Amino acid sequence: PIWRVHSDASMFPGGIRSLLLQSLHPLALAGVEDHSDYRNDPWTRVNNTSFFIAQTTYGTIENAEKLISVINTIHERIVGTAPDGRPYAATDPDLLKWVHVAETETFLTCYQTFSPTPLTADEADRYVAQTAHVARLLGVIDPPLTVADLHATIEAYRPELQATEAARKVMHFLLDEPPVSGVETLGYRALASAAVRTLQPWAREMLGIRTSPVPDAVMRRVVNRPAVTTVRWMLSHPEVAKDRIIGHAAHH
Repeated sequence: PIWRVHSDASMFPGGIRSLLLQSLHPLALAGVEDHSDYRNDPWTRVNNTSFFIAQTTYGTIENAEKLISVINTIHERIVGTAPDGRPYAATDPDLLKWVHVAETETFLTCYQTFSPTPLTADEADRYVAQTAHVARLLGVIDPPLTVADLHATIEAYRPELQATEAARKVMHFLLDEPPVSGVETLGYRALASAAVRTLQPWAREMLGIRTSPVPDAVMRRVVNRPAVTTVRWMLSHPEVAKDRIIGHAAHH
């Protein structure tokens, strides 16, 4: 199932949604704010994340292990103090687990919502178990192995989550000042809407994201799904598919 989920167009709104959800953990966000230049160069971060997911999903075991080793070395250097005075470290298993469960739950939710062939309950559990393998190599202790465990883990984190000023800045950056221009803005906004409309109501409320009174189910069907379907069609177009393969090869 991991191949199906990670190659689908639903990963585009998934990328936006996972950042919105992850931003609610003040210590996880502090590491990003202090040690990355995502505001000035968001696409480098997106490309790096995409490359990591592609390599650990489709690459050889040797390449995946090398990349994980590089990531772990980078994480060792990411330490600091959050705005609330608490120290943080990117190697903290608790923070690593939050990032992992936020991504896994997001990618699964977006796939199940927008794919024409959603996973069965058994396949969804297998997907969660497959993502746990890489999570362990990155330092996550006891990652969830089923969908039920995944949701329970996110619930357990809720007391630690806060809509800080930094989290709201991330939201404004992703939703109000998108890192695109011209005709691309329309497509981005449809995908960002797909991200918001699949985000848990409590997370939306924390971030103060206001949506139109149109029910989520209607919005997802009428606006969001066609946008994701268009991206899916574009990705399957021979020229685009060739560019993706060349793009991945360029990283080697």
